Parts: sequence; structure tokens; C-alpha cells
Amino acid sequence: MSALRPLGTVLGLLLFWQLAVWLTGVPPYILPDPLAVGQALVGRASLLAGHAGITLTEILLGFVLGSLAGALAALLLVASRAARRWLMPVLVMSQALPVFALAPLLVLWLGFGLGSKIAMAVLIIFFPVTLTFFDGLRRTETGWLELARVMGARPSAMLWQIRLPASLPALGSGLRVAAAVAPIGAVVGEWVGSSGGLGFLMLHANARMQVDLMFAALAILAVMAVGLWWAVDRLMAALVRWQPDTYQNPR
Repeated sequence: MSALRPLGTVLGLLLFWQLAVWLTGVPPYILPDPLAVGQALVGRASLLAGHAGITLTEILLGFVLGSLAGALAALLLVASRAARRWLMPVLVMSQALPVFALAPLLVLWLGFGLGSKIAMAVLIIFFPVTLTFFDGLRRTETGWLELARVMGARPSAMLWQIRLPASLPALGSGLRVAAAVAPIGAVVGEWVGSSGGLGFLMLHANARMQVDLMFAALAILAVMAVGLWWAVDRLMAALVRWQPDTYQNPR
């Protein structure tokens, strides 16, 4: 029954979309109806699949590299007081810069290929993973740490055997956020300069007033984001079996 709820939500949104087109009489070059978008998905499937493969590669590589970099930075921050003093202000100030404004520089430095798009995704993913994982590492139950000290545990053993397992729920939250925002970096990089990808395709479709193709690319991008988020959520649920989920799903 729970598997039918997302399907019902999608069907409800499509129905609302179709009713909005019918009632407002908006022209198709501004808002196409779901049927037109579906026809674009089927009729331009090979074109969309080629560009979707490029964007998916950028998203996955950016997610993996950004998550690894964020996790390593959080471990460094919790292990070294000097790193917290010197690196934390830099991390915070880096978020004050509009990340989207860095996209032209990344394209200039790394070119029009995958590198600049992956770097853009890494920049967006890095901070939420670092912040949530670091927060989880430093908020480990004090009773567990005191017991480990009494038993003569080394700081490294306390980090890997107590702090790290206890911080997995916080890391999971950061990874879920990263999965949701990873497509943003890839697509913005493609908008600034690229030779392929869904963002590149959307720009060209917009210039040719192919709004149905733009919506088809958006639909594929949304499926990618939801699929990545679901995969990360299932992975973290499998890794953190020892912590029960107390949230009660509404019926």
C-alpha cells in the first residue's frame, strides 16, 4: 500500500497540471500539457538518453567525491584542534560566496568537459556533508566516551569505534541533503558552458522554443534526484539498523 502513495502523488500532480492547462488556456509554448511532455519523452528518447547519461555521470561522480571530501574534512576537524581553529572559519566563509558565481571560473579553469561540472557538484555537496558529519562526531554520548576513557581506550580507538558509529545518523542526513542538491551543481555547470548534458539540452531547447523538450529534460532530472535520494536513504537505513526509526508514518 505504501508503494502506491508516491504513484498517487505523481498522478495527482499530473492531474493538477492538466487541469491548470485546461482552465487557464495557457499556450503550449509557455506551459505544455503532460501529454505533450510524454510525447517528447518518447519521441526524443535517444536524444534525451544521451544527454541524461552525461548529467548522471557528473552527478554521481560529484556526489561520491564531494561526500568523501566532506567526510574526510569532518574527521580532520574532530581529530585536530588546530584544524578546527584554522579550517572552520575558511569553510564558513566559503559558503558566503555564491557558489553559482564560481561556475564561470570553474569552466575557465577546467574546461567544458566533465571536470568543471563535477567540481561544481563537489562544491555544493562538500559543506553540508562536512557540517552534519562533524556535528554528529562531536555530539557523541558523553557517557560512552567516559566509559571508554576509564577502560583505557586510545583517542583513535574512541574515534573509530565510538564516535564514528554514533555519528552515522548525522552523516546520513548530510548525504541525503547532498543527494538532493547534487543535480544543481551539474546542471548549473552545464548552463555556463558545456557540450552535452540535460542542462545543455535545456538551453538549446529554450532557444528553439521547444518547451515540451525542456519539461521532458526536467522530468528526467527530477527522477535522477529522487532515485539518488532513495538509494542513499535505503543505504543509510541498512547501515544504521541499531537506531530505531521513531517517526510514525501517517495513515
